[in-house]
Amino acid sequence: MRQKHKICKFLVFVFVAIFIGYCAGSIAFLVRFPSEIRLTEFASHKLTIGLPLRTTFHSETAAVAKVNNVPVTENFSIRARRPLIIQTDSTGTAEMTVAAFGVPIRRITLDVVPDIKVIPLGTAIGVRINTDGVMVLGMGSFLGEDGNVHRPSDGILRAGDLLFKANGTKITSKEALSTIVAKSEGDVKIFLRREGNEVEVTLSPATAATDGIRRIGAWVRDSTKGIGTLTYFNPRTGTFGALGHGIMDVDTKKLMSVKSGIIMPSTVTSVKRGLRGAPGELEGVVDTSRVLGQISSNNPSGIYGKLDKAAKAEIITREPIPIALRTHIKEGSATILTSVSGKNVKEYEIYIENVNRFTTDETKGMVIRITDPELLQITGGIVQGMSGSPILQNGRLIGAITHVFVQDPTKGYGIFIENMIQPENHSPCFRFTEL
Repeated sequence: MRQKHKICKFLVFVFVAIFIGYCAGSIAFLVRFPSEIRLTEFASHKLTIGLPLRTTFHSETAAVAKVNNVPVTENFSIRARRPLIIQTDSTGTAEMTVAAFGVPIRRITLDVVPDIKVIPLGTAIGVRINTDGVMVLGMGSFLGEDGNVHRPSDGILRAGDLLFKANGTKITSKEALSTIVAKSEGDVKIFLRREGNEVEVTLSPATAATDGIRRIGAWVRDSTKGIGTLTYFNPRTGTFGALGHGIMDVDTKKLMSVKSGIIMPSTVTSVKRGLRGAPGELEGVVDTSRVLGQISSNNPSGIYGKLDKAAKAEIITREPIPIALRTHIKEGSATILTSVSGKNVKEYEIYIENVNRFTTDETKGMVIRITDPELLQITGGIVQGMSGSPILQNGRLIGAITHVFVQDPTKGYGIFIENMIQPENHSPCFRFTEL
């Protein structure tokens, strides 16, 4: 009798452990599951959850989609152990709720978007941006006229702060800030942006012994430049996207706030091949006398703006092709468009080793490997300056190169084009040079 009791307790323990493990695993999986999934209209999409959970769909318009051939209507439910085949009939939204034992644990928005067509480019460009204010790089000290060492900004300013107003005057450049401080007679009130918040601080400048000019003891930057790659041109909107990741300040690693910017023609003159532990780079000449387009924004997923009319005729040589959302991207063969010699854009073979559809870092949705013998011979793999090179698969634009693996330059990351083409929603492969 006692032996049977022990066996029963053991079986209950095993059952509870399995139950808790199942629940914990399900919740962990669904926490990583995206809260929004984009789908293109008039297409079939396979969604795999692979858990025996109840999934309920709701849409105000039943024509938005069908799930396993059943029109999406209010309170339509289905088990999610097997793949869900979603057929989209028109643009719009639907809501999917995943529940365990009747308790909702995840709500997911299905956003059906038009089947967008853009022109993939791969053109090497020079990039110059001016910040909206000046960015603090670090603090310094100097000898004052009183014979003491002064550090007016220590403990008040921080690296990455964006200074945009001083004593009521807008800061437009490093020189403008220096002039305001030099002409001040007392404390200087500065407004700055720090981690998304506006902050007011007060600094007490001191007069430097070397030149008799009042200073605050801070290193700042108001612009940056570099070489990257144009990813696509949208003929419907006249806009371009490039780089596949935002431009970060090389010293503070903060996203730079753009006041203005331009892209310029670039000619690749040589390539420093990538080696294990030492990423390579494209070396080129930027024609600063010509402007291809204006940069309007710098987002985590890239830089964006409008091409000039003359630039369209010069660099657009392909026809528009549809984009592919992450649900359609497959592990396997693909190609990239990039320029590693002169101004010539060529198509090279790559292999997509992994597609992480649940990634929390939108610039690292795919792991790719360069397989093209010619490109490997020239570059050794992915090099700085190739950031933004468009990735194509099955006649669609699926993303762009963003990063290189430092320890294996034949590999790198790519961003999904759905993240890049809707921007308003780590060693990057963009080469910076301080102005």
